[in-house]
Amino acid sequence: MSDLYHLFLRTEKEKQLQTKAWQLAEQFQKRAQHYDEQAVFPFENFAELKKARFLSLTVPKQYGGEEISLYEFLLVQETIAQGDGATALSLGWHLGIVMNLAEQKKWPEPVFERICHEIVHQQVLLNSAQSEAATGSPARGGRPETTAEKQNGRWIISGRKTYTSLAPALDYFIVSATIKETGEVGNFLIPKTAPGLQIEATWDTLGMRGTRSDDLILEKVEVDETALVEILHSPQAKGRAQGWLLHIPACYLGIAIAARNEAIAFAETYQPNTLPHPIAEVPEVRRKIAEIDLQLMAARHFMYSVADQWDRYPDKRQAMKEELAAVKYVATNTAIHIVDMAMRVVGGHSLFAHHPLQRHYRDVRAGLHNPPADDLTLSIVASRSFTKGNE
Repeated sequence: MSDLYHLFLRTEKEKQLQTKAWQLAEQFQKRAQHYDEQAVFPFENFAELKKARFLSLTVPKQYGGEEISLYEFLLVQETIAQGDGATALSLGWHLGIVMNLAEQKKWPEPVFERICHEIVHQQVLLNSAQSEAATGSPARGGRPETTAEKQNGRWIISGRKTYTSLAPALDYFIVSATIKETGEVGNFLIPKTAPGLQIEATWDTLGMRGTRSDDLILEKVEVDETALVEILHSPQAKGRAQGWLLHIPACYLGIAIAARNEAIAFAETYQPNTLPHPIAEVPEVRRKIAEIDLQLMAARHFMYSVADQWDRYPDKRQAMKEELAAVKYVATNTAIHIVDMAMRVVGGHSLFAHHPLQRHYRDVRAGLHNPPADDLTLSIVASRSFTKGNE
């Protein structure tokens, strides 16, 4: 791994963190085919993540966590994804949400402190449940059809959420709902033990099968009034830059690296009887690998540079919305192209169901549907371009 990380590991802490993540990724790689074929959640992987205390990496130090930087977070994500993309993406939602909550301080302090202590001491898992069939991606501004109504000092919540990643393993769901009395949209923190909460196994997809992003069903779920942790859609929240979402491109670049490594390993060992040497010495194969590495260099340097800027200059974060979206656009589309190129190197062997490349090919395409979508990125970049030009 040194050839890919010698420029990106700047401190001893980063080296130790990436090494620890790689040790986990090596184990995850052995089980990735099984979780993908069976479309089951990687509980064993998360048991190891919990044992390694990875779930508290982004918890603030004041609550007992590691409080890693965004840059360090991306190192973890990219490395874990080389072992199993679905595990990395799932982990990223949990770690990223905690990082974002710590930065934005939107939740009541006692609630956030309690959740952080549970993550540190019990390694509990949380994720957002925002998407709905009727509204599509939350990034497009649809109002939730899930409702919350106040009755006798308690909230009654009903609705159905889609794309709820980690659904079978979550301890807490952060559910968006429209408040009937006011029409506002709020986030509600709901434990998995709440009566009326159930998971419907709907996740039967082409890629990222192990995330088990099943449907969450809420049938008159009753929670106390402190479950309302945040009112959404405030003018201040509109268009806010969210660095934590870079866990998404980091995951897909990790998958691309895994595909690149598969292609190189194959090229160095495969020797058809028409050649006196392995295909690694064939000029066209070397050209394809060089193209893969050049594209990886560009995408990874872009991503880590933006993450470093985010960490170094907090006062500039609100002006980084376009850069953050551009990283996701560049990284995801680059990753898709790299996996395709790797399959061209390996050829027909990559089409067999047992071969890792066909899994990488399916998993990496899911990045197109993670936020922000390509069309939204192009729109906001164009808006900034024309705004600046008219100033």
